[in-house]
Amino acid sequence: MPKVQQPVTDDSIKVRQVNHYQFSWVAGEPGRRGTFTLQLVLDEGAWEEVVTVDAEDADVLQDLLESTKTVHYDVSRRTLMFGVTPAGH
Repeated sequence: MPKVQQPVTDDSIKVRQVNHYQFSWVAGEPGRRGTFTLQLVLDEGAWEEVVTVDAEDADVLQDLLESTKTVHYDVSRRTLMFGVTPAGH
């Protein structure tokens, strides 16, 4: 059996499942655009991540998050991965 570096900690887990998400909008200075953020709750609250997105990305991400049953997030690469396909299909 291969040796696993110990201890395995929350910080050592790189890919987590998205369980909940929330978009927020923060007003900018007068005459400036606001900022959208996307808060991701991962692995039933074991980890949270907040990313800043523009309005177009927020729209696309909202559609993907609503229509995809399983979503994962790679913490170290800051990458959302949509859907799971079993090997061999």
